[in-house]
Amino acid sequence: MKLSGKVAVVTGASRGIGRAVAFKFAEEGAKVVAVAKNKTLLDSLVKEVTSKGLVCSQITADVTSEADCRRIVTNVLKMYGRLDVLVNNAGVLGKRVECILVDLDDWKNVFETNVHAVFVMSKLAVLEMIKQRSGSIINVTSGIVPRPHPKWGAYLPSKFAVEGFTLMLSEELKQTGIRVNMVDPGRTRSDMIHAAYPEIDPSTFKPPEDVTEAFVFLASDEARLITGTRIQIR
Repeated sequence: MKLSGKVAVVTGASRGIGRAVAFKFAEEGAKVVAVAKNKTLLDSLVKEVTSKGLVCSQITADVTSEADCRRIVTNVLKMYGRLDVLVNNAGVLGKRVECILVDLDDWKNVFETNVHAVFVMSKLAVLEMIKQRSGSIINVTSGIVPRPHPKWGAYLPSKFAVEGFTLMLSEELKQTGIRVNMVDPGRTRSDMIHAAYPEIDPSTFKPPEDVTEAFVFLASDEARLITGTRIQIR
């Protein structure tokens, strides 16, 4: 198992890519802590994972709340005494309109989830990982980032911010043993992708399970020399 003994936190784990990654991490031997706002869906995930004899616990939390982020890390340390992997997967789409038509409340909501939560969770994780001299942070980006796309509202700017933060943090942590990378999963079957492309049959997109290997690789010791990298799945 590639992640045997590692403690991994996955945000946005109640559905889609987050759920698939949490499940795959558990299959690879990690002690998984699944984080999301929807307790019912988290209960379902934990029940399914643990029924297979794998390790998965849950924390119902809102990662846009700094207090909740601190509670997540504190509880993980109480449960397992360490934190090895953080997957910042939680994200929202917002309204798909021209940038100047985005209202401020929607802009703030998208950035609070897609950017501010990534910053706070990463900061709290790094403070613990530094003590271990090891750790892996994996941020989720988007295929629309490499070049500007119209009518993506606040979402596209938020993912540009995530990529910039990932590259900056990876450079700052190069001498600490902590790696910071990102995954662009491409068009993957999920509620968000259906909202982004309502005119396309969602069954034509790849299932979330097809993108989990990239996350496993970056979380594992096989990627111990890799940081500041963007993995694009196509």
